[in-house]
Amino acid sequence: MKALVLLLISSALISGSLGKPVFPEREKDPKFWNAWAQKTLKNALTLQDLNKNQAKNLILFLGDGMGVPTVTAARILKGQLSGQSGEETLLEMDKFPFLSLAKTYNTNSQVPDSAGTATAYLCGVKANEGTVGVSAAAVRSDCNTTEGNQVTSILKWAKDAGKSVGIVTTTRVNHATPSAAYAHSVDRDWYSDNEMPAEALQAGCKDIARQLFENIPNIDVVMGGGRKYMFPKNESDVEYPNVAKHSGTRKDGRNLVQEWITKMQNKNSHYVWNKSQLLSLNPANVEYLLGLFEPGDLPYELERNTDTDPSLTEMVDVAIKILKKNPNGFYLLVEGGRIDHGHHEGKAKQALHEAVEMDRAIGRADLLTSTHDTMTVVTADHSHVFNFGGYTVRGNTIFGLAPMLSDVDQKPFTAILYGNGPGYKIVNSARENVSTIDYQDNNYQAQAAVPLSMETHGGEDVAVFAKGPLAHLLHGVNEQNYIPHVMAYAACIGQNRDHCSTRGNGEHLHPSLAALVSLLTITRLIC
Repeated sequence: MKALVLLLISSALISGSLGKPVFPEREKDPKFWNAWAQKTLKNALTLQDLNKNQAKNLILFLGDGMGVPTVTAARILKGQLSGQSGEETLLEMDKFPFLSLAKTYNTNSQVPDSAGTATAYLCGVKANEGTVGVSAAAVRSDCNTTEGNQVTSILKWAKDAGKSVGIVTTTRVNHATPSAAYAHSVDRDWYSDNEMPAEALQAGCKDIARQLFENIPNIDVVMGGGRKYMFPKNESDVEYPNVAKHSGTRKDGRNLVQEWITKMQNKNSHYVWNKSQLLSLNPANVEYLLGLFEPGDLPYELERNTDTDPSLTEMVDVAIKILKKNPNGFYLLVEGGRIDHGHHEGKAKQALHEAVEMDRAIGRADLLTSTHDTMTVVTADHSHVFNFGGYTVRGNTIFGLAPMLSDVDQKPFTAILYGNGPGYKIVNSARENVSTIDYQDNNYQAQAAVPLSMETHGGEDVAVFAKGPLAHLLHGVNEQNYIPHVMAYAACIGQNRDHCSTRGNGEHLHPSLAALVSLLTITRLIC
């Protein structure tokens, strides 16, 4: 057994002679590092010429549960998937010129949940955990505290300003993150009326799926999962007709999808439920799109049927091509929602591949837009008690072993570990020996210090990456609810529009450009 353990540890290293880690020969030369630093410095100096344009388009990429350790591990994974050691790789978000930190606590919770945080970064106000689109005056699950405490989101601000708006997610479209964009619910779990208590229904509260279609008329693009919450109870699912758990859930008997189809039939609208239907569309001929690709959440990227299930990148591609046709611009919320689910299940491999896929989607959005007129922000709602360490050498597979044994039981351990979760396992009254299992399996649950059926969120700050017009306003350490205020300010929507100068065609300019226009106008009059 000892020989096997040593073999596993040595195989976890990318090594040369005498077990020394291999890294590029050029890195031994100080000139390499000096030149790299000087190039970075020159690029930084160019940022003195800040982009003060008005943002025509706004894109928010939200990696649910994507804390800083997840970003770093995803970066390494991305590099290793392309044959590199990984550490030197750049994620698409790494290329953004501005970076800040957001404090994620909810008004009543030190370690937050995805509902209260979504209300913060979408509606601009901090809220209680478990509630979406309502202020902290609302009490979770108490329907009677809804009325008068509703708060609106930046998606609505954009729609009211004449922009097209969209939501793309890998979770249910009525899950915590997307629901804060359109719903006002004192309970994030009220997916349909089937999940609501009788007293809440009697008091007049609406389920979240219903609010998707009723609160903000004509959201231009909605894509994700959650099909079963839109159909009458026990109605068979179109894709899984013989699977009871995927059947419709609605007690009110409404078919929200058919209602949408009927309402939008003369507006170049399309409803799709699989990849081939989605990719067969010509975005130039689509004004409104509803895509519901699963009864619940979309599958993990590692488990996705590439013939029938669209990737996040493919959904983002179609969404932007539809939304960008509006001459007034657009607002798009994109959620890589299953990063969070992978971590909760202790399945780091699933979580990190989800993060890499979201980074691909960020890259695709970059190709379809311009930093001249598009502000893009990438952030997370919260972190997880996920980390990796153990003095791993350069190029060690991110899912591999640390090059050392435990001081106590002399057993190996993986570099990735969780503070708590389902990965806590005791075998024969001792810590499980990872050398006896396949710790690189897609669904391996990394070892955890505290036993829990589901791993928990982390409470630390999360990173906020930004580029485009006025992206420099996202700097330092801020409250999470600051994010939509900056984005709205950059686009001259919502409140704080006094800095915008109105042209004859209704467009707005920031002060620096407005002053230039005024100067040119005066000069022309004098001449």
